[in-house]
Amino acid sequence: MANIHDVARVAGVSISTVSYALSGKRSVSERTRERIDSAVRELGYLPNAAGRMLAGARTQILAVTAPLRADTYAPAHMAFVLAVATAARRYDYDILLLTEDEATSGLQRVTSSRLVDGIIVLDVAIDDERIEVIRNLSTPSVLVGIPGEPAGLTCVDLDFEAAARLSADTLADAGHRSVGLLGHPAAVYERGSNFAHRFRSAFLEHARARGLEAAFAMPGPGPAGAADAVDTLIRSGAGATGLVMHCEESLQTRALARIAEAGLSIPGDLSVLSACSSFDTSSFSPPLDVIPLVAADSCDSAVALVMAALESRSEPHVELVAPRFTSHGSVAPPRVSLPPAAA
Repeated sequence: MANIHDVARVAGVSISTVSYALSGKRSVSERTRERIDSAVRELGYLPNAAGRMLAGARTQILAVTAPLRADTYAPAHMAFVLAVATAARRYDYDILLLTEDEATSGLQRVTSSRLVDGIIVLDVAIDDERIEVIRNLSTPSVLVGIPGEPAGLTCVDLDFEAAARLSADTLADAGHRSVGLLGHPAAVYERGSNFAHRFRSAFLEHARARGLEAAFAMPGPGPAGAADAVDTLIRSGAGATGLVMHCEESLQTRALARIAEAGLSIPGDLSVLSACSSFDTSSFSPPLDVIPLVAADSCDSAVALVMAALESRSEPHVELVAPRFTSHGSVAPPRVSLPPAAA
């Protein structure tokens, strides 16, 4: 691999002249710059990150902090990582993925060494240990998610509260009066994942504001966990005629299997909606109406906001992506006609 010595030799100049030309620290003549540029192209020379840092130039690297936990749902997790990487490449940037459990040490390491130009924070918790580190860094940082105290931070995320209200409205407007919410496993709520809490709270509050009887259940451990939670929701109170599933793909498929085992048809006996799902529900049996969670929607904006911050064109703020609804025919009026719900 070519180095700066090779470039200097081919261009017929000193190493310091090559350094000045590449870093912009000092001006060089146009003729000399052309010789250096020609040598760089001929040799395929790429200045390393350390050299760029010493020169005060950008490293063209973004850190992506996305800790892998025992209960991390890998497909969705990696969908967001890939979305950040794809967006970064549009700006000629690469990513450095920080996945260790001790997330703060990774952030401190890459910023103290000036290895990265910016930071994208994924999988944000309400009380996230990384937030204090981010607040004390001069490196531009954007959170994909919203912590409990977002003041002074730049955050972008799906509007989970609006998605929850849209889910409740969809069932209420179809005529349902008793609805259930199948959520994530308890560990997701216990570790303070912001999206899970935001969706659950908004759904239950808005459902009751619409005059609906609303119940919530979390799937327990093991293959039967989702089935037991579905049974609980169907049998609670008046028995749910509408079900919203806000959980990972494997839990939703198990829930659908249990509904089929119970002899219930969708949407004839039970209307079902998949909420904030990062996977394709059109291939389910039956296909499910969905409010999709598209990783690129928030990650594209997050990378753009980092780039704007690098140019001092961005101030801290929270940016929410509006939810959208896609119908696949899994929501319909209940068999028993009831008076309209409150608007």
